[in-house]
Amino acid sequence: MPNIIEITDFEAPELDVYARLNENQLLNRHEPEKGLFIAESPKVIERALDAGCVPVSLLLERKHIEGQARDIVARCGDIPVYTSEFEVLTRLTGFKLTRGVLCAMRRPPLPCVEDVCNGARRIAILENVMNPTNIGAIFRSAAALNIDAVLLTPASSNPLYRRAIRVSMGTVFQIPWTYLGSENEEWPRTSVRFLQKLGFKTAAMALNDNSIPIDDPRLKAEEKLAIILGTEGDGLASSTIADCDYTVRIPMSHGVDSLNVAAASAVAFWELGR
Repeated sequence: MPNIIEITDFEAPELDVYARLNENQLLNRHEPEKGLFIAESPKVIERALDAGCVPVSLLLERKHIEGQARDIVARCGDIPVYTSEFEVLTRLTGFKLTRGVLCAMRRPPLPCVEDVCNGARRIAILENVMNPTNIGAIFRSAAALNIDAVLLTPASSNPLYRRAIRVSMGTVFQIPWTYLGSENEEWPRTSVRFLQKLGFKTAAMALNDNSIPIDDPRLKAEEKLAIILGTEGDGLASSTIADCDYTVRIPMSHGVDSLNVAAASAVAFWELGR
């Protein structure tokens, strides 16, 4: 039976997770086993549940208890289900709820790189990609365009930030991912060599005099390929490019010298993931 709780006190501490905790507080770096994330909308919550994520509580419009969130409420067992009318929830959270449903969930433990890459043919590496919107868009493209896994450097934005989850449409729960190395580990040299030991050829997406076009047949012929994308603005570090097996460019016209990293990822995944 669902544990339905009508919201009467905006300051109730159990509502902090929805109304007052920021992303870093939710992440809880000091006690990661207690970390939480917020999933928005029925589709995203369903994908998180399908991936084995553990729900802590729900916040939803009253009409959705027997409406579009009915199956989610049933799947979540007896966790607290905080509810009220749309206007009250908007005042509480400070924004309009996406399709009227939020779910606080436990952050799952991160797998090791070897497990994420096991059996993968095409993986994406994100070097210091810091915008959660870009992270979410890259994951959505990865899921749609045959990328088997995503690895992120430690400085990259967390894929379980609320905006990243929302933009990804929940595909962050469908594509295996983890962080590559640690803040104290040298990137790229140590990690690129580690990928190569796992059997991956590495392809740095960058524009320089030594780059090859993205439709070069050598790239498609590689049994295992890691596609490396760089940070917004500056792109990949020169040391990363130097350590990779290939430097790859997307041919462009009209004097355009680069694409947004999320747009570039979609082009790269489409061409190299087939």
